[in-house]
Order: sequence, then C-alpha cells, then structure tokens
Amino acid sequence: MYNLAKNYFKILVLMSAAQGLLISAAYAETEGHYGLGRIATQEEIAGWDIDVRPDGLGLPAGSGSVADGEGLYEGKCASCHGSFGEGEGRWPILAGGFGTLSEGRPEKTVGSYWPYASTLYDYINRAMPFTAPQSLTPNETYAITAYVLYLNEIVDEDFVLSKGNFSTVVMPNAEGFFEDDRPDVRNPTCMKNCKDPSSIKVTSTIAGVTPTEHMEENAPIE
Repeated sequence: MYNLAKNYFKILVLMSAAQGLLISAAYAETEGHYGLGRIATQEEIAGWDIDVRPDGLGLPAGSGSVADGEGLYEGKCASCHGSFGEGEGRWPILAGGFGTLSEGRPEKTVGSYWPYASTLYDYINRAMPFTAPQSLTPNETYAITAYVLYLNEIVDEDFVLSKGNFSTVVMPNAEGFFEDDRPDVRNPTCMKNCKDPSSIKVTSTIAGVTPTEHMEENAPIE
C-alpha cells in the first residue's frame, strides 16, 4: 500500500510538472513573461478602469440633476454626512469651510479644498455609500455629485450634471495647488551608535477613524 501511494504521488508530481511546461511554452514567445497567469480580458480591465480624470475622461454616459440628487443624498448619504453636508459625529464634512485654509485648523471640504469635481464623482462612484460601495448607477452618481456641488454653492439648484458639461464645473480652490518640485530626500542609514529599538515607545495610536457605532442595531440616537 505504501509503494502504491508513493508511485501515485510521483505520477501527480510528473503530471503537474508537465502541465507547468505546457503553460510556460504557451508564453515562451512573450518577452518578459514568466509563464504565470494569463492576459486579462477587456471585460476584466473595464471592471477596474473606473477612474475619472479632471478633464472628464473616464466618465460614463448619463446625467443627474440637483433635484434628483437631493432625495438620493437624504436616503444614502445624510446619515453620515448630515442633511446639509455638515457631517454627523466624526464623519467628514462635505460643505462649508470657505476661507478657512489659511487658519490654524482649516476645514477641508469639497467646496473649500478640493480642486477638481472629478475627485468628487470618482470617490462617490468608487466608495459610496459606505455600506454598499459601487452600488450607484451612473445617473445616481451624477445626481449626488450635483447636489453636493449645490450644497457648496458651486452650481445652481436647477443644474443638471452630465458627461457633456462636467468639465465646465470650476471648483473654488482650483488654483490652490501647485506641483511640488522639491527633490526627494532620504534619511541616512544608521550604521553605528544607533538608537535601541526597545527604547522606542509608542505614546499614542490612531483608532476609530471610521465611526460605525451609529450603524449598529439598537444604537442610541444622538
């Protein structure tokens, strides 16, 4: 019985090796390929290719109005971000903060800080709502984006956002960023008289960055 199992194991090893050679041979003519994996299909690439550039490249066809966005926002966003973008608890504030960037504690919101409307659309499309990311249709994403822009007084209440007019939206802080041309700096590697790692103590940690208590069942209403 032992010899039979041993021979069977050898056969499996040989079969696996032969299969590996076949796979490697299939990609042998592909320069720089190591015989692992396969070429992604166009459908698979499209599933990941969802980013949106400031000039609107990457936006899907569709549109959404401020009016439609208000109802969607109330149902899917207000529980965390507040009805007027003021933020609930420690959830991010989306509106306001104008003129605070030069202060000691600036209020970085969509209207006061973000330079591109594409960042807003991309983030909503990619990660919102928090409990069901990527569940919104393009029209719903356009509508919620339009409503958040309205909360920041960037568009009028009758505005309809679409792929065609997206690049016309100018954010208040569009000129507030510049390219950092400072050279990269590396700290020198310590080779002697180095600090003892055991003497380094962590005095504080970041915890609870994303509050979820209010989503729990029977959570108290503040």
